[in-house]
Amino acid sequence: MKKFPTISAAAIASALALAGCSAGTGSSMPGMTHDSTAASSRSVLAAAGDHNSDDTMFAQAMIPHHAQAVQMSDMILNKRNIPSAVTALATKIKAAQAPEIEKMTAWLKDWNETATMSAGHSMTGMMGADDMTKLDAAQGTEAAKLFLTQMIAHHQGALTMAKTEATAGNNTDALALAKNIATSQEAEIQEMNNMLAGL
Repeated sequence: MKKFPTISAAAIASALALAGCSAGTGSSMPGMTHDSTAASSRSVLAAAGDHNSDDTMFAQAMIPHHAQAVQMSDMILNKRNIPSAVTALATKIKAAQAPEIEKMTAWLKDWNETATMSAGHSMTGMMGADDMTKLDAAQGTEAAKLFLTQMIAHHQGALTMAKTEATAGNNTDALALAKNIATSQEAEIQEMNNMLAGL
């Protein structure tokens, strides 16, 4: 099973364009038109979104991953008799991840990439249909414990994806988001472990 998707035609075209520009560097004299041509090429590339296949896969995978976290948070927020610390966490997760979904969706559009992942790729930490059904049915303290247990596993999956992006990604904005996800979700995992210990 391939780990990385096939590089898009746009990425190949961009790479070839840059290679062609670099090849002419030795024949250009300082101060001549090559500098402005190179600057123009960089500008066009930046406008199109300077990204690689890892950036694309990060966004494609993190969007549905975040969407499920928002769905899980909505489930717990619609229940009664949930500890206030748990509902506060669910509110925080929803408030952080919903805007990030919009941000990553916009990136993919700017990069001319589909929002759908290539076949064969999986997202770590995702809950299955049975897990979601159990969370939906649970009530009170049982629901709070199940939510925290599931969300810890969910966050751990996000950490894996974020750390992969931090190592292999290229887009500045995507790298910054991956770093932010890693930092915030590591802290939330610790917070949820502490909550579980108190329930």
